Amino acid sequence: QLQLVESGGGLVHPGGSLRLSCAASGFTLDDYAIGWFRQAPGKEREWVSCISSAGGPTKDADSVKGRFTISRDNAKNTVYLQMNRLKPEDTAVYYCAASNGYLCTHYFYSYHYWGQGTQVTVSS
Repeated sequence: QLQLVESGGGLVHPGGSLRLSCAASGFTLDDYAIGWFRQAPGKEREWVSCISSAGGPTKDADSVKGRFTISRDNAKNTVYLQMNRLKPEDTAVYYCAASNGYLCTHYFYSYHYWGQGTQVTVSS
């Protein structure tokens, strides 16, 4: 059974950092492009960052560029989202998703497998 599980969310002060993890079971993550999305209450799901399969390029949304970094650890079959200099507007449920395309994309409908999400709250 193909499964993605996010972890690492929590409550952090503005300016703080968190690292989200997206662990896969039932398939090899490096064979898939992986995206991170987020959804705040009352808002549509928003693409955040993605990493292509097999060592391909990464892309970041303008809202997080320079603050968030996506990476892979193939030995752990896990993708990470390092989030620095967090802002209150980063508060949302964060989801990882897998697409069987090579190049990652910001289109959510390109992703076939989704995790259950992890809550990130940035507040003083």
